[in-house]
Amino acid sequence: MTTTDENTVPATEPLAAEQSPRLEWAKHAPEVWKAMLRLDKAATQGLDPKLSELVKIRASQLNHCAFCLDMHTKDALAAGESVERIVQLAAWEESRHFYTEKELAAIELTEAVTVLTDGFVPDEVYGRAAAHFGEAELAQLISAIAVINTWNRFGVTCRLTPGHYRPGQHA
Repeated sequence: MTTTDENTVPATEPLAAEQSPRLEWAKHAPEVWKAMLRLDKAATQGLDPKLSELVKIRASQLNHCAFCLDMHTKDALAAGESVERIVQLAAWEESRHFYTEKELAAIELTEAVTVLTDGFVPDEVYGRAAAHFGEAELAQLISAIAVINTWNRFGVTCRLTPGHYRPGQHA
């Protein structure tokens, strides 16, 4: 059996080679990295940790950021989120019964903010979120969505390598 580290599922055949990052941007832009950590902490302040992780996972799925998916699924599990809800998140529209109406509003808002194909967040999507979140909490949610999208852009652009993150490592 072959494994790359203790977090990987044992394989009966050798796994593909792990890609090295294009650029270790945090090493070369440490002040930006530190500022992003502070911004991330500020953006999620007052949000339910499980909801925050669901939002981060969904944005990372949409942006195809494997590094952030690795990190936030591990952090979600550590926060007590279920494997089932994490797995179903990719198909949340068909799996609505796994989530509260408030979580669904946050997930839908995450998609609208992440995928700006129409150039705006639809009023009905914003309205559903506003119906479940007070203004201060909604501002925090929008901030958290914007921050994870920024993290995703660093991760995808620099091809950061998933699989080595430990829950709470960057807390």
